Amino acid sequence: MSTATSSIPEQITALQNRIKELKMTKQDASSEIDQMKALKDQLKAAQKEAGASGSALGAQSFTLKTPKGTIDHKPEAALLRKRIFSTLEGIFVKHDACTIDTPVFELKEILAGKYGEDSKLIYDLSDQGGELCSLRYDLTVPFARYVAMNGLTSIKRYHIGKVYRRDQPVMTKGRMREFYQCDFDMAGNCDPMVYDAEVLRVVCECLTALDIGEYTIKLNHRKILDGIFELAGVPADKTRTISSAVDKLDKMPWADVKKEMTVEKGLDGAIADRIGQYVGLKGPGGELLEKLRSDKDLMAVPRAKEGLDDMETLFRYLKVYGVLDKMSFDMSLARGLDYYTGIIYEAIHESSAPPSLTTNPSVPAPSKISSKAGKSAPASSSKNEDGIDESTIGVGSIAAGGRYDNLVGMFAEAAGKKAEQVPCVGVSIGVERVYSIMEMRRRGREEKTRGKETEVYVLGLGGVELEKRMEVATLLWDNGIKASFSPKANPKAPAQWKQADDDSIPYVVILAPKELAAGTVRVKAQVGKDASGEDNKGEEVKLSDVAAYLKERLAKA
Repeated sequence: MSTATSSIPEQITALQNRIKELKMTKQDASSEIDQMKALKDQLKAAQKEAGASGSALGAQSFTLKTPKGTIDHKPEAALLRKRIFSTLEGIFVKHDACTIDTPVFELKEILAGKYGEDSKLIYDLSDQGGELCSLRYDLTVPFARYVAMNGLTSIKRYHIGKVYRRDQPVMTKGRMREFYQCDFDMAGNCDPMVYDAEVLRVVCECLTALDIGEYTIKLNHRKILDGIFELAGVPADKTRTISSAVDKLDKMPWADVKKEMTVEKGLDGAIADRIGQYVGLKGPGGELLEKLRSDKDLMAVPRAKEGLDDMETLFRYLKVYGVLDKMSFDMSLARGLDYYTGIIYEAIHESSAPPSLTTNPSVPAPSKISSKAGKSAPASSSKNEDGIDESTIGVGSIAAGGRYDNLVGMFAEAAGKKAEQVPCVGVSIGVERVYSIMEMRRRGREEKTRGKETEVYVLGLGGVELEKRMEVATLLWDNGIKASFSPKANPKAPAQWKQADDDSIPYVVILAPKELAAGTVRVKAQVGKDASGEDNKGEEVKLSDVAAYLKERLAKA
């Protein structure tokens, strides 16, 4: 490819940035869009030509990168994710859950119409064998399909797996097109709010165990929100689209949300103003509940009263579970997905904003009912490959969920089965966003990351043969200890020490001719030269006892 051609990607990137700037200021970008299309066509032609010219040698020109919105997980990142999964799985199992797995793609008709305006983000696949399929958007709809298919009436399940969204990625904030979710759901009949309260308890246990710092869980109830819409006079056919607009209040000021309601979605301005009197309210559960119950007009709407009764019960249970102080009753929370029928919630971390508006209780927080919110100040600019200023975008919610009582019955009915209602409530924890927070905190503490779980390095000195190091490593493996050693026959000592240090392996077993002749080895804790001192030669241990000795030390770590 020529020098001129090699600059085309840079020209395209520059034009993408310019187009975004023009669109943000509502200026005409048609000329720039035409230029970008022409450059892309030119780039494709050049790549095709380069591929043809190299075909005789079997060469092909292509861009060596992962697809947009995806990432390779390096060993350090993969290990941290594994620890996140293990922590969450331990909590899910503690709460009586089993696990299932479902295909990463579903029939298109299974996913269609379940996600409201977000349905445009579903990845559709080309026709294969006469079936139209789509990559799964979340783990909730596949779970409801599974319950309906198998005729289940009760199950507690967790599921850890990848989901796919054709969204605008912001890589450093954990906003991706392919990412992991960890779901915990409870299906089956129970007294009002019993399962709902336990799911929220599970969320708090998970976020606390992951040690991500302060967080708040925003709560609302779809019946309360629908009651407000009914009171304000929202036409029934606009309820979900107006709900989706309200859900943007954590990212946009009320004036912009009202404009979307009235200008884009055709709602009467007076109705929008009536909605605005309620959706700005937020505060500690008991305080806001009392304020809403004193509103005679709202209490006269049966759906709203049902929702408020549920919230009163929920707050009582959350107090018993010891997590009520983590909750913010927030009337702006709407959750755009169509399948929610009752309580809805999102967990917000201190790094969720900007641009998210403040919660009340905040992160962390005092207490007073408030209908005002401010935006955090933007950090220094840091644009990604798409020209988006990532410093103005928080990680967003780190966990979200709610009650969805009709989804299983809808699937059963559509399949011609008895449409038995199986009430469900659950939560999804966004692993990539949690990982982003944990990584930011690690960097702030300047902690070294590990890419391996190796516990012991078998190190040979003074010409100890490879077979002897293999023998000791085998002894450790047989006792369940994660161990490694140099694959070279006569490795130099500095290279072996460096390997142990580079991999942050906590213990080294030193094999030397003199000790081996006496049936012993030395075990040294690898705490770094500065901490251990040059005189720390380790502790002499009988070779027959070394596995038990290490297992005891590792158990205390």
